[in-house]
Amino acid sequence: MRQTAFVLVLAACLVGAGLVSPRLAQAQDAAAPFDGDLQRFAEILGSLHYLREICGANEGQKWRDEMQALVDAETPSGERRARLIASFNRGYYGFQQTYRTCTPAATLAIKRYLAEGSKISRDLTARYAN
Repeated sequence: MRQTAFVLVLAACLVGAGLVSPRLAQAQDAAAPFDGDLQRFAEILGSLHYLREICGANEGQKWRDEMQALVDAETPSGERRARLIASFNRGYYGFQQTYRTCTPAATLAIKRYLAEGSKISRDLTARYAN
């Protein structure tokens, strides 16, 4: 149930991010005021993509698809796009180098990342959505 709430909040964040993007269109590669939060959010999605799989969630490409939805909604170009993708990959590969199987620490990391991701998406939506 908690995961469903996270996805719903993520969806709200994506809508919010999509509403903000047109205002920033004139400066395609310029950093948006929320880019740091989006990069952290992307890193969390990458981490969850790896960790949920090794912990047997059987979600397939769910978290990668969520990252793609974020990129599609935000439509970053150039350096902004590269930074978001690098953040996702950093989250994924960071845990891939550390965990080969699901451990209690991996399960705890999942819980913490779900909570942090939910908080970031709520904060972004509250702050930037119209």
